[in-house]
Amino acid sequence: MEREHNLVPEDTLWKRYLYRIIYRSDTKLGKLFDIILLSLILVSTAIIMMESVPQLDKRFHYTFLILEWIISIFFSIEYSMRIAVVKNKKHYIFSFFGVIDFFALVPFYLSFFFPVTKYFLIFRMLRMLRVFRVFNLMDFMNDGSVIVRALKNSSRKIYIFLLFLIIFSVIVGSLMFMVEGGRPGFETIPQSIYWAVVTVTTVGYGDVSPITPLGKFFAVVLMLAGYSIIAVPTGIVTAEMRNKRQNLEKVCEQCGNEDIDDDARYCKQCGKKLA
Repeated sequence: MEREHNLVPEDTLWKRYLYRIIYRSDTKLGKLFDIILLSLILVSTAIIMMESVPQLDKRFHYTFLILEWIISIFFSIEYSMRIAVVKNKKHYIFSFFGVIDFFALVPFYLSFFFPVTKYFLIFRMLRMLRVFRVFNLMDFMNDGSVIVRALKNSSRKIYIFLLFLIIFSVIVGSLMFMVEGGRPGFETIPQSIYWAVVTVTTVGYGDVSPITPLGKFFAVVLMLAGYSIIAVPTGIVTAEMRNKRQNLEKVCEQCGNEDIDDDARYCKQCGKKLA
């Protein structure tokens, strides 16, 4: 994840001043700006949720509309200022937070032509990730990066597992279509596959259920298999996270190198024997 403070401010004095307020939180004005920004994100999210309630929308429609306009104009100005005060503008625009800022703003303007898109403003909640930087909680972000790296390193195993699960669901769904003989919920193979996926993932909506004895037997087997199947990806990711955590805890006492392999006995940078 890109950190915003890697951006370079413009040489102009007032742009450097604004840069420190907008991108940093080491001054009173900078922290105040960030707190106002986070508060407006929460207010905007609350407005979107309340607008979806017919009784509240009918009573406070114009209030919600005015508040949303004010907040969105503020965010538009803020986004423009973020671009204006940095030299490497593309670096911000295509950074993690830059993309989030853009998609948090676009639905407001799209709603002029497609009113339903205003509910996509809920993506503004992603901007709350800045709370980790504002309140010096970057250690939490580091812990989150361990999870991300574990998922990335486990991706091939999970892809293989998902492929097996898809094949398994298609086969079982097709068998159920033949066994149930076109009864309600099993009129087609796709509908039967839907039932198989819901059952094997242990979700169990209960909207479709087999009637024949053989169909019920298949359902029991599938439900029991589901508990074992769901445990597989959890175990894969957990094991990878454990390995990553152990790697992070390994540090060379002499040079401070943290890039140490699992089976390493000596530091690759200074050659000191590891404890």
